[in-house]
Amino acid sequence: MTSCIFNWSGGKDSALALYHCLNNPELDIKYLVTTVNDAVDRISMHGVRTALLEQQAESISIPLYQIRLPEMPGMEAYDTIMRTHLERFKSEGITHSIFGDIFLEDLKKYRDNRLAEVGLTGIYPLWKRDTRELISEFLSLGFGTVIACVQERLEEFVGQEIGEELIAKLPDDVDVCGENGEFHTFVFKGPIFKKDISYTTGERVFKSYNAPKNSDDTCGGTVPAKSSGFWYCDLLPA
Repeated sequence: MTSCIFNWSGGKDSALALYHCLNNPELDIKYLVTTVNDAVDRISMHGVRTALLEQQAESISIPLYQIRLPEMPGMEAYDTIMRTHLERFKSEGITHSIFGDIFLEDLKKYRDNRLAEVGLTGIYPLWKRDTRELISEFLSLGFGTVIACVQERLEEFVGQEIGEELIAKLPDDVDVCGENGEFHTFVFKGPIFKKDISYTTGERVFKSYNAPKNSDDTCGGTVPAKSSGFWYCDLLPA
């Protein structure tokens, strides 16, 4: 079997990729690896509380491995921290790292280059699949997900659960999976979970970021390469 880590963001693309990996008997997933903003104790970029992240991992029954990052680290600091953890995984006999990326070539190249530096190989179960096909499959499998954060212009969608009606309302220039960083999600039910994750929606908060070029949130999706704003909906354990 292939010994792997799975880069888990808590969102829908991660969930669908993990679903396919769990149905592949050749893959042995040792950890769900999530980057966490240590300053606020929330999933990087997605802004979801670690209490909900931990409930996801418990329901999936795969050990959670949190990589604690300072708030908005520079790329050099980020790469150094990540390399330390990747080397640890390598020392444990892990050979592959799984991501839920779909079509961002630059991001895939960045990941593959960083992995190659420590002798790991990337696996991309959703790579180059049509995003409308993916969201349709995601919903048909019984997954449920809520939008945790959105780009400033999409404020009306934050805190809403994704379904066909919401998808139909998205602007034409927004990818239905948010692959260009338009939005990030939290998955609360689906075939990978032993039980659903209960949550309630709290306050909405707006934050502005000035992200360095080619930065990423490691586990899925991207951080825009210029100053931008995001609306976050605080999701609370129910």
